[in-house]
Amino acid sequence: MKNKGALSVIFITIFVDLIGFGIILPILPFYAETFGASATQIGLLAASFSLMQFIFAPFWGRLSDRVGRRPIIIMSLFFSSISLIFFGAAQNLVMLFAARIFAGIFMANFSAAQAYIADITTPEERAKGMGLVGAAFGLGFIFGPSIGGLLSSQSILLGLENAFFNLIKINISGVLTAHPYQIPAYFAALLAFINTFCAIKYLPESRSAADLIAAKEEQKTSHSRLELMKKSIFHPVVGFFVVLYFLITLAFANLEATFALFTERVHHYTSTDNGYLFAYIGVVIAIVQGGLIGPLTKKFREAPVLIAGLILQGSAFLFLPYTVSLTSLLVVIGLLSAGNGLTNPTLQSLISRNTDRNKQGGVLGITQSFGSMARVIGPAWGGFFFDEIGIAAPYWSGGILLLLCAWLAWYAAQNMQRSQYTAD
Repeated sequence: MKNKGALSVIFITIFVDLIGFGIILPILPFYAETFGASATQIGLLAASFSLMQFIFAPFWGRLSDRVGRRPIIIMSLFFSSISLIFFGAAQNLVMLFAARIFAGIFMANFSAAQAYIADITTPEERAKGMGLVGAAFGLGFIFGPSIGGLLSSQSILLGLENAFFNLIKINISGVLTAHPYQIPAYFAALLAFINTFCAIKYLPESRSAADLIAAKEEQKTSHSRLELMKKSIFHPVVGFFVVLYFLITLAFANLEATFALFTERVHHYTSTDNGYLFAYIGVVIAIVQGGLIGPLTKKFREAPVLIAGLILQGSAFLFLPYTVSLTSLLVVIGLLSAGNGLTNPTLQSLISRNTDRNKQGGVLGITQSFGSMARVIGPAWGGFFFDEIGIAAPYWSGGILLLLCAWLAWYAAQNMQRSQYTAD
């Protein structure tokens, strides 16, 4: 690695940010239900966030090429904290939608962090570096959902009141009982504020002055955002992987939007129980991406690992609706999480390795934009299938799509080999 210190700092920054994101994840469907939201509306709530990311992620990515990764990451962390305050203060479903839209506009840190990793790693180390970002994501899911689930628990909140607030003779049990999902949101906002100040102090810039000047000059004379998107999609190698990223995210987004509802209706789990499940998912992803992805890609290369991950995920999707006990549920989501841990860093590495250095932010932003569009369609698809066809429908359809993606990944890998052979 060119800069192990910088890699450690970006890892911690994303880890803390994902704790805040993970805190919200298990409570969002239940919070929306307190305002009378249906499964379809909950899917649209998730889609509203992703629609804004689709529109703005390429802009932030290209801007990070010109002005640097550091200011974009800091900006994103700050506005994330503001959006979480709005989220906690919501009084109805409209305000909840507004808070998620605001968050989606400024959620630029993940693509900027990926570009940051691309800046400080060699092509051979790229998958391992992307895996560390994924590991930070997984570790955030270990702690975040657990914290969110616990802070939304009535017994935990009232226990805290008895332990602390009675000392100063303040009774807030009525507030906590009426709005148990506000406390996790405010706690996540506090974490985001702290993370912002830490990033300002400790996060170095990954782009050199020469790189920033070169990117500015290139963007003056080359592509608009739409042109860059068109060139990315029709690139003989990158285009396949961007489309693949869209389809994989599409399948996974429909699960994310309905998973808490599935466990609530089939397994009778609460938001606290779902917090523990998401933490378990995070453990598996962190183990795979933090410890296994480097050796696996070094031995087998990225494409075979990507295909194996897709087959693993697709198979787990198909079996998920038929889990009848906690043990079977843990086995299936464990396999699903392992497959996801293999898929994401290898795919990001393949996109990055086939992209010009001064276009990393822009192309990775385009990739995240397509992922965001998938998160617009996926939750709406999942919520509709869940309501209108049946509980198993989102997972059967998602599993079939992922298995088709395994074939597309094989085809894309063959196309990449042919392109490299021609170039040589």
